[in-house]
Amino acid sequence: MSYVVAIDLGGTKIDFGLVASDNTILARKRIDANTFDGVDAVLARMLEQINLLKKYLPSGQMISAVGMCAPGPLDHITGTLKDPPNIGLQHVPIGPMFQEILGVPVKLEHDAKAAALGEYHYGAGRGHRHMVYIVAGTGVGGAMIDDGKLIRGVQNSAGEIGHISLDKNGMTCNCGSRGCVQKYLAGPYLVERYRGKRKEERGKEKDYALLTGEDVAKLALQGDMAAREVLHEAGEALGLLVANLAVSLDVELYVLGGSVAKLGDLLLEPAREIAPKYMLSSLKSRVKILTSQLQGDEALLGCAYLVR
Repeated sequence: MSYVVAIDLGGTKIDFGLVASDNTILARKRIDANTFDGVDAVLARMLEQINLLKKYLPSGQMISAVGMCAPGPLDHITGTLKDPPNIGLQHVPIGPMFQEILGVPVKLEHDAKAAALGEYHYGAGRGHRHMVYIVAGTGVGGAMIDDGKLIRGVQNSAGEIGHISLDKNGMTCNCGSRGCVQKYLAGPYLVERYRGKRKEERGKEKDYALLTGEDVAKLALQGDMAAREVLHEAGEALGLLVANLAVSLDVELYVLGGSVAKLGDLLLEPAREIAPKYMLSSLKSRVKILTSQLQGDEALLGCAYLVR
């Protein structure tokens, strides 16, 4: 049995997993990212966690490879982070650097693509030839799998579905466009839209200052009508996104992952209701919208799959 280390490098945290060849995650570690501290400091902390994971190896066993994912843009062939805006590690050949230090193969992949492969092989995508994975958290992204293979595009940028516009007169997105899916579905924007609906209530600003998307969901479950409206609109945005992708790609399975996926039926019910209204009749009965079955492990398992 071989053992690999999987690493999910994010803007706020870095997750590590020691993964056996049967895809069991034997041990986990998580640290704050603090990626703006500089390359040397970040690599030192990451190497420390890898060494801690080695303690969980069975006697006589070694780590055979490392699979790593991070936000883009990145070069998955050379293992280089290009200029990802959220993690502060600019033009860093992180794959070759780790490979030289550890003496084992290292593979770098875009985080959404790695998570999609994890979900496809070990989660909701099992048994399907084609799948679109939608990740919604701080932002919205995705990855498309066609007959088991990732669709990458010319510069490995395929999957930026959070910037598909649903309304040319909508809110301005940080990408410069208007009405992007991200402005409806990403966690920070759920909070932003909720605050906007409650702004007439003077004196309540402090109550809303520290809200998260999860808080908005709790408020919705408690009957808060403004929160319900926000999540209903987010669910409809998800449904419209799926409808557009289904018409364009003729893919039947859409899996929602990321922190926003934890909202479950609060998003899925309006998504499933509106999506068929914007599809061709031949697609309506075939398209499924599900949430991830891997409870946040899809990126780690995808990294392990890739490096093997």
